[in-house]
Amino acid sequence: MWAGNAWRAALFWGPRRRRAQSALAQLRGILEGELEGIRGAGTWKSERVITSRQGPHIRVNGVSGGILNFCANNYLGLSSHPEVIQAGLQALEEFGAGLSSVRFICGTQSIHKDVEAKIARFHQREDAIFYPSCFDAKAGLFEAPLTLEDAVLSDELNHASIIDGIRLCKAHKYCYRHLDMADLEAKLQEAQKHRLHLVATDGAFSMDGDIARLQEICRLASRYGALVFADECHATGFLGPTGRGTDEPLGVIDQVTIINSTLGKALGPRPLVSLLRQRARPYLFSNSLPPAVVGYASKALDLLMESNTIVQSMAAKIQRFRSKMEAAGFTISGASHPICPVILGDARLASHMADDMLERGIFVIGFSYPVVPEGKARIRVQISAVHSEEDIDRCVEAFVQVGRLHGALP
Repeated sequence: MWAGNAWRAALFWGPRRRRAQSALAQLRGILEGELEGIRGAGTWKSERVITSRQGPHIRVNGVSGGILNFCANNYLGLSSHPEVIQAGLQALEEFGAGLSSVRFICGTQSIHKDVEAKIARFHQREDAIFYPSCFDAKAGLFEAPLTLEDAVLSDELNHASIIDGIRLCKAHKYCYRHLDMADLEAKLQEAQKHRLHLVATDGAFSMDGDIARLQEICRLASRYGALVFADECHATGFLGPTGRGTDEPLGVIDQVTIINSTLGKALGPRPLVSLLRQRARPYLFSNSLPPAVVGYASKALDLLMESNTIVQSMAAKIQRFRSKMEAAGFTISGASHPICPVILGDARLASHMADDMLERGIFVIGFSYPVVPEGKARIRVQISAVHSEEDIDRCVEAFVQVGRLHGALP
């Protein structure tokens, strides 16, 4: 009996196993073809392993000597600030390593509520809500409040997290040309047939270093009865006299309805934040942020609110890099922002130049499709408050050497 059953099982499973193996082989072939296409296009993304803490000077696995880091979102240089680290250690000691649960079950501690209130005060908003990441924040931000009755209007060069967040919602979707206010107005006119209208834009565009025309966006929003959302992930802490973000220097803090910012948070009217706590899936189904993360974020906010010295120190350094690079013959996108994209166009050129920069002790990365549009590859340089003038000059010198080597400069 047993032998007979085994024989029938083998007969039954044999063809099914062969079909499964054939499907797996087909999948492997498809995937290898895709990967080879990425390699052939020169857009392969290799990860460099850092063996030290984040800062202007780092150690990179496989590279001898210290490396100058010009490719981090560490704009204020607080990632390794001793007071920030100490605050994280204190929170770890007092509140533990994590909650092992989502916020509404048993994943909220007093430290979470305190820092949300502090963030809301910093940004002059009614309320704030934490997410594990900014990508998660956008995944919940549009889907929860917007329905088939509504419309969302998005800048074509918005960050991928905004684009994907908008895709998840049921609202009617309009895309306007980058920073083109005439096109935005036309789209707003077209969208008047819908109930709510939300204009979504990056405050500072992370791949181009340019700033949204928030004054004009807010003026159009007022004219056509729209709300405004601005992503301040690459602005919070260093744009504006006190580092509040793009809406501060442009004088529209009270006109931008909702903002999303670094540390994965959304800020805006209290009813919206309350709705996100009830319905935003990334909030309801993701574990709460570890206390250590909340602790050092809270200390970073304290340092910002105590003094604007760090914010004010950045302008001269940004101008130094941009002016020296442009004088050397490079094209730098954007203006007056620590994101300084060196536009090269060709993906292979950007990748090879970034590799040669590393050999000269400068950590930068080549960006190409799909991170940026095809034909607009670049090396994105990011200036930090903790870079010295000597660091900046050394980076420019390396760019000039490598640019001449690869024919990017005469």
